[in-house]
Amino acid sequence: MTQTRPKTAVLIGAGMVARTHVAACLEASNTDLIGIQSRSGHRAEALASEVTDRRLRVYSDLAEVAADPGVDFAIVLTPPNARADIVRPLAEAGKHILLEKPVGRNADEAREVIQICQDANVRLGIVFQHRMRAASLAAAKLVASHSFGPLGLAEIAVPWWREQAYYDEPGRGTYGRDGGGVLISQAIHTIDLALSLTGTVKSVRAMAKTTRFHQMEAEDFVVAGLEFTSGAIGSLTASTASFPGSAESITLHFDDASLHLESGKLQITWRDGREEVLGEDAATGGGADPMAFTYAWHQSVIEDFSNALTTGRAPAIPGEAALPAHDLIDAITRAANTGSVQELPL
Repeated sequence: MTQTRPKTAVLIGAGMVARTHVAACLEASNTDLIGIQSRSGHRAEALASEVTDRRLRVYSDLAEVAADPGVDFAIVLTPPNARADIVRPLAEAGKHILLEKPVGRNADEAREVIQICQDANVRLGIVFQHRMRAASLAAAKLVASHSFGPLGLAEIAVPWWREQAYYDEPGRGTYGRDGGGVLISQAIHTIDLALSLTGTVKSVRAMAKTTRFHQMEAEDFVVAGLEFTSGAIGSLTASTASFPGSAESITLHFDDASLHLESGKLQITWRDGREEVLGEDAATGGGADPMAFTYAWHQSVIEDFSNALTTGRAPAIPGEAALPAHDLIDAITRAANTGSVQELPL
């Protein structure tokens, strides 16, 4: 039996999350990390030098990555303000794209990136690693089986904390570089996971503000009321001003049971008195250290993407799957800015 070779990957970007991806790639069973490219060459060199069991190539620019026939896919980790400019030359060169969230600064930019990859006939996967937790996978399977009856109420909470130093990095928490604040940079993970379980939102009411705890352009606190397409209602609160920070959570109330996802655990409380707990405790990066989480979930995303390239199937989290979260974030922002109810795209 012929053994399938690992897919080769290059990191684009050497910022905060890059070490997590390096560790995930090195542990991935079907992926071979062969290089790094960053506009900051010295950061790429420094990151490559930390890997002692192999030699990672440091590419001088995107054109060099695009021209390398040995590269199967790129893992793009850069801020969202230049997504299309980075993705386009790689996709047109036939490189598949695994993209850190968000896909763009807004839903329109996200759709542009998706279209670029579709036009080039390359795969696009999104790093929404919270979907790959054991508890999340169990919740998705149970919800899909309609085990609990109709959904009536969803409660989504992201009570995180970031020091001011986090926002002192140039561009962080701005509309020009990041596309916004807590919604698109932090809460998008929990929003994506929640929507993968609840289905889409129909309309939203919201308030988004910046507290006295941060000097930043965009919001660090949001509260929103949600009406789902299914007829359920819900709430979303998201913050990076909630000292000292605690784990995000999703609570879904169905006719026959309530599901509570938090810190890597799924608790099921049945209306007849039964209780079940699945998964295990895990840090999520909700406190002052934004990198206080395991790389195992990123490893699962990378392994799934490599397997998708090998087998020809779609990745577990394709680009289109990110659009409900982007559409909701845009709608919340519009609702907060206008003080009006905002309808979402059908």
